[in-house]
Order: sequence, then structure tokens, then C-alpha cells
Amino acid sequence: MIGQDGGVPIPPLRRHPVQRRSAERLGRILDACAELLDEISYEELSTRAVAERANVPIGSVYRFFSNKRAMAEALAHRNLDEYAERITRRLAASDAAAASGSGPDGGGGWREAMDVVVDEYLAMKRGAPGFALIEFGHPVPATAPPEQPNHLVADRLRTLLADRLRTGADEATEERLRVAFLLAVEAADALLRLAFRMDPEGDPAIVAETKELLRAYLARVLD
Repeated sequence: MIGQDGGVPIPPLRRHPVQRRSAERLGRILDACAELLDEISYEELSTRAVAERANVPIGSVYRFFSNKRAMAEALAHRNLDEYAERITRRLAASDAAAASGSGPDGGGGWREAMDVVVDEYLAMKRGAPGFALIEFGHPVPATAPPEQPNHLVADRLRTLLADRLRTGADEATEERLRVAFLLAVEAADALLRLAFRMDPEGDPAIVAETKELLRAYLARVLD
């Protein structure tokens, strides 16, 4: 299944919901998984506990997921979809304000986009159920993970922000942008984790410096 804005695929479900009722049940299962992860550790999480919280038969959980790891991976991908949607809405509102004359002419370009990328991550970190543990990847390290969450995030954001990031240059420059964007995401991930270790709400000084670092680093490619 492809993300709503053409992004990375969601891990295959055992069965894809066809009817609205089935899709709503899948949503309730993932909601219950997220809520429980705010209350207990991943190790304590069980498919039975999720079924009870979602008020669905245990068979409904296994209809979609083979185990709790598959369920956590689906939640991580749903988080990435929601993250992309939040960024899209914020930037669309900014563009509309610029067009109506109530915002900066032409919006804030790629610098504004990167600030929104950080701000929406912070908003999800502070308020999205289960996000503190799952974010965009599985909470338990695997010996040979099939995908690296930050690679997925970088590629998804680069696609999402293509209009603001596109330099119109040759293939070599586009490859440089891909690498630069991955490094920017890796750096921001490490720094924002530090911000939340220093302050449960995210240390404002570290957040501000993270934004400055992203602007300065990406300017080498995007300006």
C-alpha cells in the first residue's frame, strides 16, 4: 500500500481492508496499539491487549497482522503518513496566506519548509499517542533491519517538498541533494533526541540551534 502522497509503501498486511467497516477496524487496532505504548513498554505489549483495548476479537488483529512487530511497523508507517499530511497542511496554509497578501510574498521557501518539518515533528513528539516510542521505526533494534527509518523519512520529505527543494540542476546535483537531505535528517534526529533528553517538552535552545544548523547545512545545496 502506498502512502497518501505517493510516499514509501506501508508494510504488507495479511489482508488489506476493502470495506469501510474493515478499514475503520484496522484504524481502531492501530489507535489502541498507540495508546497502549504510552502506558506500557513494547515488551509488555501483546496482540490480546490491543484487541481488548480496540474492542475487537483477537482474530481481527491476526487478520491484519502476524504479530505485534508487524503491528508496530504499520503504526510507524502510519505516523510517517500523518507527519507528511501535517507538513502539507501547514505549507498549504502558508502559501494561501502569501497568495492573499496576509503572509510573506511567495511563502518562506525551503527555509520555512524545514522549520515546519521540525515544528511538526515536535508537535507529534509531544502529543501523538505512541509516538514517543515508535516514531517512524520499530522500537526494538533488529540484526538486519529491512529498512532504515531515517532513510524513509528523508526520501519521503524530499518527495513531499520537491517544489521547494528542486534546484533544476543535473543528476549529480540531485544525488548530492539526496545525500545532504539524509544527513540533515540524521543530524536533526540526533539533536532533537538530545532536546527531549534535556527537557520533556524539548529544550527550546537546542531546538532553535537545530533549525539554524539545518538552514546553514542545506544552504550549501539549495541556495
